[in-house]
Amino acid sequence: MLKEFQEFIAKGNVVDLAVGIIIGAAFTAIVNSVVNDLIMPIFGAIGGVDFSNYFLALSSNVTAVSLEEARKQGAVFAYGNFITVLINFIILAWIVFMIVRAINGLRKRMAREQAAAPAAAVTPPEDVRLLTEIRDLLAKP
Repeated sequence: MLKEFQEFIAKGNVVDLAVGIIIGAAFTAIVNSVVNDLIMPIFGAIGGVDFSNYFLALSSNVTAVSLEEARKQGAVFAYGNFITVLINFIILAWIVFMIVRAINGLRKRMAREQAAAPAAAVTPPEDVRLLTEIRDLLAKP
């Protein structure tokens, strides 16, 4: 079973998937920072809106103004946090779309270049060339 597991891990797809997950986690941290540290403060400055503290108290003893404090006091419906996560998703999906679009464009361009390139002339081996000359000479009347 250990040998079978080693073969499974050594397959290219498993390694590619692991690399993708690691890069995806790092990329998610970058997108979260962009949304939380750059985009949301701009929304807050423009409209005085801070989505992170939008919530509905589901418990009557919640009196806090910030989401963090409200969660300590009881159950809350944190729809502002959901809006922030939704914006994260939209930005991440847009970036992945743009990357896939660029890769597809590159593939199409490479395929066009390969199709447009003239086929390389294949020179036959010396013995085949000589036999062809002899055939041609014998074919003359």
